[in-house]
Amino acid sequence: MNAMELPSPRAPVVPLERALIERVRAGEAGAFRELFRSHAARVRRFLRNLLDSDAAADEATQECFVRAHAALTGGAAVESLAPWLLGVARNVAREQQRSRKNLVALEADDEEQRVSPAPDPEALLLGREADALLSRALERLSDDRRAALVLRVDQGLGYDDIASILRWNVARVKNEIHRARMQLRAAIAAKSNGPEDAR
Repeated sequence: MNAMELPSPRAPVVPLERALIERVRAGEAGAFRELFRSHAARVRRFLRNLLDSDAAADEATQECFVRAHAALTGGAAVESLAPWLLGVARNVAREQQRSRKNLVALEADDEEQRVSPAPDPEALLLGREADALLSRALERLSDDRRAALVLRVDQGLGYDDIASILRWNVARVKNEIHRARMQLRAAIAAKSNGPEDAR
């Protein structure tokens, strides 16, 4: 992927970000470490939500920052670091999803083996069930619709930034987020009205 394919968010760069970008472009190693420390957790959380796998999110996060470094040192136009990095991350996630389309990665065994500090077994069970229900509902969303919802709800981005990252217009962003929420509500309502709850 070349720098021309990377998203170019609209929000202006604050002076500190501009200075950091210039230091990265100048080849200052400490500057890129600072950029990574400032944004890696947010990028990784976004990728975890998109890819539904810790291992895939870790790999995609590394790839995202490799590409970001190459793009920045190559002179890519960046308006605002966080939305731009999330756009790079989205591109990486799409490539991973395409390459893994025929492989199903289940981490259920991993989740069951983790030790929780909560002593209440009932609370643990209910929490796991709620997480599993939400995860299944999110999996039913299309990749694009899930990305829009996660950018809005988890990352707290505005519609303009999401439109820039996904290369959509604002009306489509609002529409896809609304539809995603409706799908999630319907999936959760269907589960809560299921026969196992009718006892």
